Order: sequence, then structure tokens, then C-alpha cells
Amino acid sequence: MLGLNFVDMTITEKILARAAKKNWTKPGEIITVAVDWCMTNDATTHVSIDIFNDKLNTKKIYDPDRTIFVIDHNVPSESIKTTQVQNKMRKFAKDYNIKLHDGEGICHQILLEKYVLPGQIVVAADSHTCSMGAIGAFGTGVGSTDFVGVMVTGKTWLKVPETIKFELEGQFAQGVYARDLILKIIGDIKTDGATYMAMEFGGPAIRKFTVDDRIVLCNLAVEAGAKNGIVEPDEVIEQYFKRIGRCYDKNMFFKSDTNCKYEKKHNYNLSILEPAIVSPHQVDNYDVVVKIEKDNIFIDQGFIGSCNNGRIEELRIASKILKNKKVKPKIKLIISPASRTVFLQALEEGLVEIFLNSGAIVLNPNCSVCWGACQAVLGEGEVMISTGTRNFKGRAGSPDSYIYLGSSATVAASCVAGKIVDPRNLIK
Repeated sequence: MLGLNFVDMTITEKILARAAKKNWTKPGEIITVAVDWCMTNDATTHVSIDIFNDKLNTKKIYDPDRTIFVIDHNVPSESIKTTQVQNKMRKFAKDYNIKLHDGEGICHQILLEKYVLPGQIVVAADSHTCSMGAIGAFGTGVGSTDFVGVMVTGKTWLKVPETIKFELEGQFAQGVYARDLILKIIGDIKTDGATYMAMEFGGPAIRKFTVDDRIVLCNLAVEAGAKNGIVEPDEVIEQYFKRIGRCYDKNMFFKSDTNCKYEKKHNYNLSILEPAIVSPHQVDNYDVVVKIEKDNIFIDQGFIGSCNNGRIEELRIASKILKNKKVKPKIKLIISPASRTVFLQALEEGLVEIFLNSGAIVLNPNCSVCWGACQAVLGEGEVMISTGTRNFKGRAGSPDSYIYLGSSATVAASCVAGKIVDPRNLIK
């Protein structure tokens, strides 16, 4: 552990202190940290490549083995322009021996499955890199210029964030999931409620959260403005790495100290939560489905996927609702697993067969409808209920379309009903 002696610090502060080779950090301090992994995807990599080629004197990558390119946003390519962009990525990766994942799934899911370990720092040109906190790593998004800086130097500067603690107790009632919790939290603190802060999720209930559940929480932290989201690694994380056959260093399982300082604390009793619904066009337009369904909001499309809700557990939840049922005629239900690994597991478990028999459309692993640029694009006036990350105007197609956010259960149930409904009515 480099002889470091951390005292009275949060988990985020400890991770940053280690990377800065300091014994102590405090919120507001500007530090330079060594980065364990840097990643970029096809949404903006071409911009970074142009900066590297046109603006820098050096033509050297700091560590190609720690640099990852992922083609995941427009897969397969839908236009000549996109193909040109992706080919630029492929050539650059080949020229500089950079790791390239082409069509294997969403970048954050790939990082978690194959690379990132507890206590590490991940910097990527994608805002939902805060997903890495699910396993006790520090992940944050940066712009294309900062990414190039990390790629070339192996370091970046950060301001140490203050930390908000979310204490979780109780357990979810039937039909309520981690997705409902994080949408509730964002609805409470609003989209600027954690600006440049760490959102730390803890309390007795968190120990029962699976890795998939923890990814759901940390992934959407940025939608409250957070710098990162994080959960202390524990035996759940140990078992996860053993199950997937990856080695880890238990000394990197950092935990927040009893006497550390939190900027704020919020308490949530999971047992009183209900299925959530978020209305257009902001992620904090929160309500509960049981109230909204009275408005008879008819839908044109449903989407289950994205870096927030496209993993095997979410697919299992959807399959339980869709088994022996049919998607309402004229409604498209799009399902896109988060990675090739997830897709294969869904095939082995018979979930894909259930989806196809219900009338759903199963797509290849990619950002898909959440990105809204290449698959199942919404037309004017169309309404979609989605497990994606955002519901901004024009996010999934026409600026005159409407996106509601909910859990995979709520999306599946709504596609069967033809309108937004409480999923608990269809859960046995």
C-alpha cells in the first residue's frame, strides 16, 4: 500500500490519496493522480484522435495496455459518416497497440467485466463512468481534451470531492428494485443536488445488493451532478470476482472511516419505496407509477437496456413479466443486453426465447435506443418508456417525442398493457 496511512477519510478520499501518493486528502484540494485505466468510445473518440494528431508534438501513448477503445454507441454502423469515424478508431488502435472492443457491448459493462478492480481510478470520455464505483473503484467522465491528456501522460488532475452519504435500510417490497431507488434519490436531491460530489451508498441494506444493483446506483450518480458514485467493496464483491475468475487485491478494498466527514447524509427505508416513473424531459421529474397510471399514458415503444439497466438481473425481471404474455399490438419493445457476455447468459437461461415469443425485438449489445442515434429512433409525438439513462428532449429521436423512465419491470408491464402501468399487478 506504498506505506500510506489513511485516517478519518471517506473511501473516495482514500482512493484519490493513494493515486496521488499522499497520506491524506481533503475536499476542495487539487491533486494530480495516476490513472489505472483510461477509456473512450465511438461517440467522441474521433475528436480525441484529431486533438492527438493535430495539437500535440508527442506521438506516444503512455501505456497502451491501460488504454481502452470501445465501439458501442452506433453498432452496427448506420451511416457512411459513422463508419468513417469507427474506422478511424480501429486504425488508431491498431497503430498504437490499444485495446479495442468492437461491438462487444457497452463500454462501462466491458470495463467492469474485464478490467477494473477495487481501489483503482478510471477516467473515460463518457459521463456514466461513475458506474465503476459499484465495485469500489473511482470512475469519472472527462471531455475529449482531458482524455487525450490522460492517454499521453497516465495522469490527470482532480479536485477532491465532498461526499454525500446515502444510508439504506430495510428491503425492497415485491416489484421494487434498485432502479426505483436511484430514480427516487435523484428526484429528491434534483439534478444539481450532488454537483462535483461523491455519492456514497451504504447502510445495512447495501450488503444485500448484488453487483448489478450497485451498478444501477453508481451509474446514475452523474444525473444528480455527482463526480462519482461509490459503494464500499465487501464479500459480495469478493464472490463476484471469484465467480468470473478475476484476481483482486483485498488491500485495495477501501472503506470509509467512522470519523470521516460527510457533507450531507440522507436516510432511505427501502421497504416503503414504490415503483418509480420519471416524466419528460428531466431525470428528476420523479413520481410513483401508481399515481401516473391513472393518467392513461399510452406508449408507442419500450426499451430495456443501456449501461444502467441492461444486465442479466434486469433481463430476468422482464422475462418473469413477459413469460406467456404478449406485447400489445403496434407497440415495439426493444431489448438490448449490456454486453455479449450478458447476451449469452440470457440465451442459456432461455430469456431470449421468452422475449421473442412475447413479440419483443432483441438487438445486439450496444447503447442502442438510450443513445437514440441508430436503433428504434422515435418519431414526432411518439412516447417511449425506457430503462435508459436520460429522458432529455430529443434524446432518442425527434425533439417532439416523449421519454419516460422506469425499471425493467415497469417497462415490460407497460408494453403488455399498452400504457404506463404499475408492474406489481403483473408480478406473481
